[in-house]
Amino acid sequence: MKTNCLAGLMAAFALPLVLTACRSIDSRTAVNGSGAFATGHYRNLFAEDGHSPREIQDRINSAFEQLFHGDPATQTVFYYAGANSNGPLAYVTDIKHHDVRTEGLSYGMMIAVQMNKKAEFDAIWNWSKTYLYHDSPTDPSDGFFSWQAKTNGEVMSQFVAPDGESYYVMALYFAANRWGSSTGIYDYKAEADRLLINMRHRAPITGQLFSSWRGANRVSAVTAGPLFDARHKMVLFSPSTERGAFTDPSYHLPAFYELWARWGPAADRNFWMAAAAASRDFFPRAANPTTGLTPDYANFDGTVVSNRWNKGAVNFRFDAFRTAGNWSVDWSWWGKDVRERELSDRLQAFFESQGMDVYGCQFTLDGKPLDDRHAQGLVAVNADASLAATNPRSKKFVEALWHTPTPDGIERYYEGLLYLMALLHCSGEFRIWAPKWQNTPGPTTTMKLILGIKNGRPGGGGRNRALLGANDSDIIPDSIGYSTRLCHY
Repeated sequence: MKTNCLAGLMAAFALPLVLTACRSIDSRTAVNGSGAFATGHYRNLFAEDGHSPREIQDRINSAFEQLFHGDPATQTVFYYAGANSNGPLAYVTDIKHHDVRTEGLSYGMMIAVQMNKKAEFDAIWNWSKTYLYHDSPTDPSDGFFSWQAKTNGEVMSQFVAPDGESYYVMALYFAANRWGSSTGIYDYKAEADRLLINMRHRAPITGQLFSSWRGANRVSAVTAGPLFDARHKMVLFSPSTERGAFTDPSYHLPAFYELWARWGPAADRNFWMAAAAASRDFFPRAANPTTGLTPDYANFDGTVVSNRWNKGAVNFRFDAFRTAGNWSVDWSWWGKDVRERELSDRLQAFFESQGMDVYGCQFTLDGKPLDDRHAQGLVAVNADASLAATNPRSKKFVEALWHTPTPDGIERYYEGLLYLMALLHCSGEFRIWAPKWQNTPGPTTTMKLILGIKNGRPGGGGRNRALLGANDSDIIPDSIGYSTRLCHY
């Protein structure tokens, strides 16, 4: 009788604490979402379709070896280029256009950190810092990278393309968390923090920037500042005043912003959380309500941008390939906005209607074909969309990627990098590499653990466990939530 009374007393005492903890976890879940960040689970779409772990890993490894260490004339996009005092140098090149871009360099670094290829990562970062980085306080691009250069490092444009900076930052944080930071340019955390602060706060600087466009050299007087619009909390297509302020839907990376809010400088954490929410609101406005296609460029309200220097940007073109991948990875990692699932279903329904094996790669937003080439890079990103899609047709897109060979030849740069990243995403191997101090998700904790009851008895069979678990950090982390383990069964 005494035991029963004690158990009843313990349960009565614990109930208010349990309810408080559950309410806390409800709010914590709202912050952390229901995706891989909270659960630690990354879907393997290839395994879901019946492919074995060995097959999947072999496919990923083969693609990496071809694109990074394959035949220099027909396969690889990664090339070593000597060394300096910081070590080996290497670049990733756009084969078709005979240049090097921050887009490809930062993608190469992201692939390298995801695949634990530190030598390749460091060599690309060294090349980027050596040839592209601006560090003059009178330079409008100070603190950022020239977006385009020749393979010998000669800059072709001193302007900035924020998609490159975004991937640099995320790849550097992952490197710091996976490998640890060193010194100099290999202090990955410090480099990421510095670049992220500039992306948010870099003061406007007026000056001249050089560019070479279609064989003509020109010098432009501009004023340039941060890479994000403070009012709309959205990434800019360009931070400089040679054109009006607008955005590029494929530059929006809410999955990354959520991590920056947790790992970046504390003063900006609210901004990055708001930026993630702004991008999630932006995607449905930018996407066509029937096809799900997005334009290359858009205003902050989602309407298309038309300009004389790139009239085709009102259409779904090569930049826009990536947009569906961005919202689908955001759903996979965070699971916060079901509209991303609706967008993936809509987009895949459109491409299915165009013929799974033959659909083209450029369209007006209402679906009129403009280019009938069946692009491997678009096949890849359309498979990424299956991470968020709900319709069974999504399996067709995963299998289409599986049966697509690794890109080679003249289109292997953009197509190949999107392809390899899609293999990683669709296999569940493109992951959040968290800091060692982060309380990462683990096995769910049952209500019995919360109550301190084991085998039907209070106190865990004689052990006097705390009523709210062995570790209070499992319940109420000190900063933005890192655990959603309670109130699950």
